[in-house]
Amino acid sequence: MKICIVSDSHDRAEPLADAVRAAKAAGAEAVIHCGDLIGTQTLKPALEHGLPVHLVHGNNLGDAAALARLERARGGQLHYHGPDARIELGGRRVFVVHYDDHGYAAACTGQWELVCCGHSHRAEVRRIDAVNGGSSWLVNPGTVAGLAAPRTWVLGDLAAMRFEVHELGQRGEDAAPA
Repeated sequence: MKICIVSDSHDRAEPLADAVRAAKAAGAEAVIHCGDLIGTQTLKPALEHGLPVHLVHGNNLGDAAALARLERARGGQLHYHGPDARIELGGRRVFVVHYDDHGYAAACTGQWELVCCGHSHRAEVRRIDAVNGGSSWLVNPGTVAGLAAPRTWVLGDLAAMRFEVHELGQRGEDAAPA
């Protein structure tokens, strides 16, 4: 199963929708948004691509009540988890949180095969050695909005546990993996 991992869209609907469109074209079957979405209007164009979206909020929450209403209205396509998410996708245990330091701490436990986080606006993919002798993948897709950083998102292949950072060009087209 391939997934689109995004974060820190900060009311920038167009690049978020562009990343989801590119990910769907590359075979993605779901989206993980690691927070700082802010408003439902930011999410609506991305939802039009038809992929299920798992969303946590960040330090720029926006209107949680509006997100809950949109979740109900989308009939199971949107999953708004609150401050963090513990989900299974493609047979993998996945933890999603906004803050990168919380993501690192969760990865260190070894309870999760994949930990997705945001907040820093810096794209990063790395394997973390866990205290239980195992390891977890820690993926921070950076900021899809391109705030003080490139407009990035990650395409993940959960079967192979491979993760590629992609950068959106100035007009929303997807560039080659970074």
